[in-house]
Amino acid sequence: MMTELEQYYNKFNEEKRLDSRHGKVEFITSMKYIHEYLGGDTTKKILDIGAGTGKYSVALAEEGYDVSAVELVKHNLGLLKAKNSSVKAYQGNALKLRRFENDTFDVTLLFGPMYHLFTKEDKVRALCEAKRVTKPGGIIFVAYVMNEYSILTYGFKQKHIAECVRDGRISEEFQCMSAPSDLYDYVRIEQIDALNQEAGLERIKIITPDGPANYMRQVLNSLTEEEFELFIQYHLSTCERQDLIGAAAHTVDILRK
Repeated sequence: MMTELEQYYNKFNEEKRLDSRHGKVEFITSMKYIHEYLGGDTTKKILDIGAGTGKYSVALAEEGYDVSAVELVKHNLGLLKAKNSSVKAYQGNALKLRRFENDTFDVTLLFGPMYHLFTKEDKVRALCEAKRVTKPGGIIFVAYVMNEYSILTYGFKQKHIAECVRDGRISEEFQCMSAPSDLYDYVRIEQIDALNQEAGLERIKIITPDGPANYMRQVLNSLTEEEFELFIQYHLSTCERQDLIGAAAHTVDILRK
């Protein structure tokens, strides 16, 4: 039987999302930091866990990197394979990367799975599996969706806040209390810190790949090409600011094994 997550991604166009202007902000920013740690060395091996339709893995493979990809959802995996790239793509689960030996990859991307894991134990397990398959000194990129973005957009902007509080889906501290049926789990920085500590991972830096972009989608769509390029420059100059990161839709935690 198909899971709710599989049903969701069968309908949701992840490829189209990253081609939107707010998606381009996220992609351009993430790739900037990935390239920074790859250093142009195409002998480095990359694993993309939760690769979706292959937006990142295919782009990196086209640059000459040795890329392996794991994707849970068959629909997404089919779209990835249909691109006929050099990516070695497999169906698999972020919690069980048994296909891969210890200390195999120089860079590991975990850009989707943490959104859909609802217990601390599963999140730590996913981090530990990513750590296991990464070489000593290797880099792990981990993406999260953030609590305040959900509260402000779904809660207040879309006017669900009162019903969510009444139903116990938002705590007294305005923490989202997500269940698997909600599909997404939202976190705060201190929760990410606790996961890293338990998994024994060292943070290099934490960034937001999209900053305010998801709050201002219509504004971004109205910008001229020149204005949008200036927005990208602005965002890249502020995406490491600690006073902004927690309020963004996404963060990317950059870790060293």
